Amino acid sequence: MRLVFAGTPDFAASALRAILGTHHTVVGVYSQPDRPAGRGRKLQPSPVKQVALDNEIPVFQPENLKSPEAQQELANLRPDVMIVAAYGLILPEPVLKTPTHGCLNIHASLLPRWRGAAPIQRAIAAGDRETGITIMQMDKGLDTGAMLLKSRTAIEASDTGGSLHDRLAELGGDAIVEALNRLENSELVGEIQNDEDACYAHKLSKEEGHIDWSQDALTIERLVRAFNPWPGTYTDLEEQRLRIHEARATEEQSQKPAGTVIRREREGIDIACGNGILRITRLQLPGSRAQTVNDLINGGKQLLLPGQELR
Repeated sequence: MRLVFAGTPDFAASALRAILGTHHTVVGVYSQPDRPAGRGRKLQPSPVKQVALDNEIPVFQPENLKSPEAQQELANLRPDVMIVAAYGLILPEPVLKTPTHGCLNIHASLLPRWRGAAPIQRAIAAGDRETGITIMQMDKGLDTGAMLLKSRTAIEASDTGGSLHDRLAELGGDAIVEALNRLENSELVGEIQNDEDACYAHKLSKEEGHIDWSQDALTIERLVRAFNPWPGTYTDLEEQRLRIHEARATEEQSQKPAGTVIRREREGIDIACGNGILRITRLQLPGSRAQTVNDLINGGKQLLLPGQELR
């Protein structure tokens, strides 16, 4: 089949690489315009664009797909299917109808559980026990189209937003290859979503990473894992902002006010929560790199001492 691929970040690049290993032909790749990055703020190609360039595939980077010119450019590629993965741009209805078999989306949740921008992190933060990839037939709604194929994975107690992202990216590549093979053999059947089971995975913000110590310890632990590596979680000690990289809820309880440091040992720093105790094991001080609590103590830092309060 003649395929057009639309995507931007690493998650999508994994799927594109998987597709390039098949007998199908990618006739064009769409990705968001280059953005400035790094200290020099030089324009950098997206991971998807880089994969396309490495494989000598034509790249298209319109600001949007609303104009007749952009839509005609797509039509000229005569795609059988358009595959979309974390592209970041809305596809107007004429675009959805351009490919012979429409547009297939690689979505990082078991729809309809998490629709929206941040399904990976929201699944961890909510305490979901499993997630996966859904290959979906795109329609004009937000992640509301018919479900064509699902691939599942357990969410482990040690999973972070980063580790789960990487696993789902690989799973997404395998799933879209399987879906394309089924489509080619007329074996792909859609299942309508139940809107009542849907949750909206709001876009992540840095402000959400501010830890509310009045919450229970397990809720905070899940947030720390979900927001690692981005946008990260943090707390304030007097005038210093401390970033929390790793933490786990313990089975202990405390009568201390929420946010109070209970103990400071090499294994971790225990903080009273609204319910339970959170043990911080890896953190980052202002102007420093992330470090273990053991390294913090070895460095002689007189921070996070018993009785101090975080906010």
